[in-house]
Amino acid sequence: MLKIAVCVSGGGTNLQALLDAVDSGVITDTKISVVISNNKNAYALERAAKAGIESLCISPKDFHNREEFNREFLRKLNTYQVDLVVLAGFLVVIPPEMISQYKNRIINIHPSLIPSFCGKGYYGLKVHEGVLNRGVKITGATVHFVDEGTDTGPIILQKEVLVKENDTPEILQRRVMEEAEWNLLPKAVELIAHNRIQVKDGKVVITEG
Repeated sequence: MLKIAVCVSGGGTNLQALLDAVDSGVITDTKISVVISNNKNAYALERAAKAGIESLCISPKDFHNREEFNREFLRKLNTYQVDLVVLAGFLVVIPPEMISQYKNRIINIHPSLIPSFCGKGYYGLKVHEGVLNRGVKITGATVHFVDEGTDTGPIILQKEVLVKENDTPEILQRRVMEEAEWNLLPKAVELIAHNRIQVKDGKVVITEG
């Protein structure tokens, strides 16, 4: 049984996709042990409560400095003894100590086809604004392992989404969620739950089930 923690900052639509996938059997042999947010007003915490999943809020704003927050964040996470950490719209920089301790056990969903429109400053609607400003015809989403860089870890899965002529950032964001993110993230968790993913020479190798 794969035990996972899901880290969120906002509405939690990707968390809901995971909850629905577990309920429907798309994801098997997996338990969401805890939902962690840096924002006490995140609707994702309500989603967790409705699903009967333990949740907690831990915010950098409640600590004197980032080092204190990093230590407490890692300490609390470790109490749940999870196998995998899923960043589902988590707008906090992951502490280096956590990345080291959970090497190849933290995954992130990013709303573009990495290496395009990723890295510092590209998050949320800013990604889709960048796509539209550049005039690209195809965007998408990426699930990747988290390393010490920003959106630089080994890529697990990607899915393309067409950009349409009259798209606004909000409309494009919704389409990328519906067509890519909500499919990719459950699929990646299911692969990990059944030991079908390995990282070799910095690249992901997916084995047949």
